[in-house]
Amino acid sequence: MLGHDLMAVFKKYHPLGWDIKNLDITKSKQVLTKISQVKPDVVINAAAYTDVDAAEKNKILARQINSQAVGYLAQTCLKLNAIFIHLSTDYVFSGHKRGGYYEKDRSVKPLNFYGQSKLGGEKEILKLKNRGLKYYLIRTAWLFGPKTHPHQHKNFVDAILSLAKRKKRIKVVDDQFGSPTYSADLAQAIKAMVEKKLPSGIYHLTNSGTTTWYKFAKSIISLSKKKLEIFSCRSEDYPLPAKRPQYSILLNTKLPYLRPWQNALRDYLKN
Repeated sequence: MLGHDLMAVFKKYHPLGWDIKNLDITKSKQVLTKISQVKPDVVINAAAYTDVDAAEKNKILARQINSQAVGYLAQTCLKLNAIFIHLSTDYVFSGHKRGGYYEKDRSVKPLNFYGQSKLGGEKEILKLKNRGLKYYLIRTAWLFGPKTHPHQHKNFVDAILSLAKRKKRIKVVDDQFGSPTYSADLAQAIKAMVEKKLPSGIYHLTNSGTTTWYKFAKSIISLSKKKLEIFSCRSEDYPLPAKRPQYSILLNTKLPYLRPWQNALRDYLKN
């Protein structure tokens, strides 16, 4: 999803878009060899094991992709003096801080293995900080955008629209708070970061404004003019294999704010 939008916004730079068939990032030698042949200025890692609930069972694979592979990519970028851009998540935080999390806030303890594995990837990058790695570690949240791959999971917006075709009423949790983010807006912001040659560091990038999954779902139905009754419920009423953080709002203090999530959602539904 994000990779597709990154390829579009970086088009004039003739980017190489690699998927697993081109490069298996969990193989350290393959990462070093293939990327060294290209000698890139910038490497953006938009790959991740993102199935939060399945990660509770598939811990080895989630760790390989979200932690170890990030280390291989970062080490290769350090050797090539390339900028390494890595996408992380609000789920690295426990979600107990009602006001949200700043870039400088340390992760106390992620609530699920997906968050733990993504935090492992962050640590792999920060280990190389003092050795001169040039990096943008970008945390984002609640990503939605076009489905561009047959194996891609439905994002929340598409999942709600799909349910509207099959059901008359659903329940959605109303006690988890975050900021929906449009992948096209995120890709444009990443391009601006590269072009402005911003300093290395941790950045938070989401569309502005916060909501709950319930209110997000209500907005999706309202803006799409579909018919679906949506009722609010608590997280404990809708148990899932992986626990979710309650307050995973990412506070941005370093970058221009992205437009409100409602405007981005309107555009996505229109397009």
